[in-house]
Amino acid sequence: MSTEVAAEVVDAPPATEVAEAPKQPHKLERKWAFWFDTTKPKPGAAWGSTLKKAYAFDTVEEFWCLYDQIFKPSKLVANADFHLFKAGVEPKWEDPECAHGGKWTVSASRNTNLETMWLETLMALIGEQFDEADEICGVVASARSRGDKLSLWTRNAANEAVQMGIGRKWKDIIDVTDKINFSFHEDAKKDSKQNRRYSV
Repeated sequence: MSTEVAAEVVDAPPATEVAEAPKQPHKLERKWAFWFDTTKPKPGAAWGSTLKKAYAFDTVEEFWCLYDQIFKPSKLVANADFHLFKAGVEPKWEDPECAHGGKWTVSASRNTNLETMWLETLMALIGEQFDEADEICGVVASARSRGDKLSLWTRNAANEAVQMGIGRKWKDIIDVTDKINFSFHEDAKKDSKQNRRYSV
């Protein structure tokens, strides 16, 4: 072996340095879960009996895979809902995290802006863009014949200052200029006419 060739062999990087390390997934601050409800309950069945947990995830890569393949509002059928909630929280009034909460609601349309507002909200939630992130339970996209809507669920409805902060931030995120309203789950349970407590 010539001196020149020997020098090249000595200078060659070890095989482990040549192989690229596998890319690590981008972990989210917390775990989230997608839920769906695509059928009407049978007569007499409790509300939420058709609600199904679909997938939980805690990385950016898992989120995009699930969103692209399944959870786009354009895939919703009439009277169906998609939910994104923090892992461990069920999208039901009865869940302890939601029991004393309420929701901000905005009207939308699958033909125009529901898809954009849904995606912007999802990214804001998993990206921890809300100052009051711990107060937010999740978001629901609903397809209805009388008009589609998006609802942001929160934990403590009585804390007006927190709710107003969340409402203003959400309006900015989804780029809505019309007034949006907040309702208490407690009022909805009683079928109360008092269905708008705060507005921004």
